Amino acid sequence: MANLVEPHGGKGLVCALLHGGALEAEQERAAGMKQIEVSARAKGDLIMMGIGGFSPLTGFMGKADWKGICENFQMADGTFWPVPITLDVTKAEADSFKTGEEIALVRNGVVLATMKVDEKFEMSDADKKWECEKVFRGEGEESQGDTFWKIAEEDHPGVIMVMAQKEVNIAGPVKVLSEGTYPTEYKGVYLTPAETRAMFEERNWSNVAALQLRNPMHRSHEYLCKIAVEVCDGVLIHSLIGNLKPGDIPADTRVQAIDILIENYFVKDNVINAGYPLDMRYAGPREGLLHATFRQNYGVNNMLIGRDHAGVGDFYGLFEAQEIFDKIPQTGDTGKDLQCRPMKIDWTFYCHKCDGMASLRTCNHTKDDRVILSGTKLRKALSEGAEIVDHFGRIEVLDHLKLYYGSLTEKVEVKMQAAASGESM
Repeated sequence: MANLVEPHGGKGLVCALLHGGALEAEQERAAGMKQIEVSARAKGDLIMMGIGGFSPLTGFMGKADWKGICENFQMADGTFWPVPITLDVTKAEADSFKTGEEIALVRNGVVLATMKVDEKFEMSDADKKWECEKVFRGEGEESQGDTFWKIAEEDHPGVIMVMAQKEVNIAGPVKVLSEGTYPTEYKGVYLTPAETRAMFEERNWSNVAALQLRNPMHRSHEYLCKIAVEVCDGVLIHSLIGNLKPGDIPADTRVQAIDILIENYFVKDNVINAGYPLDMRYAGPREGLLHATFRQNYGVNNMLIGRDHAGVGDFYGLFEAQEIFDKIPQTGDTGKDLQCRPMKIDWTFYCHKCDGMASLRTCNHTKDDRVILSGTKLRKALSEGAEIVDHFGRIEVLDHLKLYYGSLTEKVEVKMQAAASGESM
């Protein structure tokens, strides 16, 4: 049997999703509860709590956890966690139920979960700004001095999301009643942590890497994945299938593109194409840590971290998401500390003189010899109908993506940041 990394938190997989008679009984109880409409982000968070992806969380966080995570990456009990998982409501909604009361959490008419409200805490604009400073501000050009707030409130999706939150956060344990449409819409791709662990066990994988994707796989992604295949038992190609920002490519198109790539350019037994139901938070380095944290729950002990991981604009340093792994606190308790480690890969590209994929660690040629690859650069070229540079992607994948872009009636402008253009190489 494979010896997989233990789930984060030292308590095994903590799953809030109900089944069978317990589910039916709770659905009946929920019909008599106060209903609160939640965001798409909260829906993804609830599903992750349901399936164990957010182990050891049992519900939305209270003020002590929120503050500890923002300040020092730790919940109140010392357990590592990089990004607050909170639920916001209006003051009027908060006043409509008492602490200790159970409420139903609803999204577009579907009851997703019930929640016992243990705590309410107000979030002023100053509190939200403080959270943004701690979670979203990085070391890139757009995070320097007064520039951050001049740009972030209009151009940083994560900051915009937090500043738009309602006046009160509520905290407490949840019972999850629905996984939404993911099990049917993405059948065979949407996998729970228990399912991926079973697949790893079946294949006798114990040393597993994950590749995080929100863009279609280009040659750099393929290269990163193949590096991991060479040194690990297998790789989980793990795509975000929750909500993205305007201009990003829909999940079904990306999943199909990965299938095409695996079919033509991988040994299938060494990779698994899967998806997870979160929305992007665009938290750059902190989101890289979140990716590693919940991948540990999926049975992954190595997180591939390349250039500008989970970045947006020029808010983050090119390799800040790698460096942050060396700065997080360590308690010495394997249950509380992050056990999924980063596989730090340098800037990768196609080099004409090397006649293949290479990185700054292996190639001594000049920028003029290299094809700089990035998901943003690819999306921009495809959205504008521009010619795709040779060696940027596999022709079968590019043809599939061109069909998608050709079907669009409305184009979304894709902003090109320095990290994607290669200007700062």
